[in-house]
Amino acid sequence: MSDRKKVILPMLFDKMAKSIPLTMITCYDYPMACLVEQAGIDIVLVGDSLGMTMLGYDSTLPVTMDDMIRHAAAVRRGTPNGWLIGDMPYMSYQASDESAVLNAGRFMAQASCDGIKLEGGQEMCGRVRAIVAAGIPVMGHLGLTPQSVSSLGGFRLQGKSARQAKKIVDDAQALEEAGAMAILLELVPDQVCALITERAKVPIISLGSGPNAHGQLLIFHDMFGLYPRFTPKMAKKYADAGAAILGGLKQYVDEVTTKVFPEPERYFGLKEEVYAELRRLVEQAG
Repeated sequence: MSDRKKVILPMLFDKMAKSIPLTMITCYDYPMACLVEQAGIDIVLVGDSLGMTMLGYDSTLPVTMDDMIRHAAAVRRGTPNGWLIGDMPYMSYQASDESAVLNAGRFMAQASCDGIKLEGGQEMCGRVRAIVAAGIPVMGHLGLTPQSVSSLGGFRLQGKSARQAKKIVDDAQALEEAGAMAILLELVPDQVCALITERAKVPIISLGSGPNAHGQLLIFHDMFGLYPRFTPKMAKKYADAGAAILGGLKQYVDEVTTKVFPEPERYFGLKEEVYAELRRLVEQAG
């Protein structure tokens, strides 16, 4: 495990002030979190995208709080020093301030998260205020918000018209005024991201929204070829781990089928005198 210092909120704001880009990644399980920790990633998001990448759903909507807590707790064990954010799943916060605070609190108490993320702009500012008032840091999420993808018309670029872009700019300002400690912009034009970033006093993170933000986010499974259904344009594949794993699996099938595996050095035996005694006992008994 790494020996780096625990990332705390002032460190993120200090990097922002010094124009040092923040690194952020999604992560969903313990072994991958151990690698994220060793790499020194600043912010780790246990995203509700695990519904698709880990659980095989077609969307994020079926993901429950119990799903999120289980995965977030595993990720925390793997990355004790990253700034860990739990993603509030569908209908865990939309219904009321009370449900939002209680579910956000579960991330903090049961998974040792450092904060939570929720989707939505001005309509969610009341929720943000309530959660922040409970002492829980909140990251906002604007642009393509997967929990609302049906009303957005699919997984597509948001804010393409001046009026739509102005709404995202206004939403970002409202979230900041409500107490959000950072805002994720997903799939908005880079000029819109730049406009929001230059006005913001909190870190702005880009996911497919260009370079003019305080930090960048990528989805772990997109980065390493581990999600077979599709790879979005915004993702950069840094290694094809999926192809390497598939190659290993095919080799395993071949070696078992042809009786190459297991080799003698991969299993254990008895001493000859012990085996001889075993045979004698078996034959005597039978």
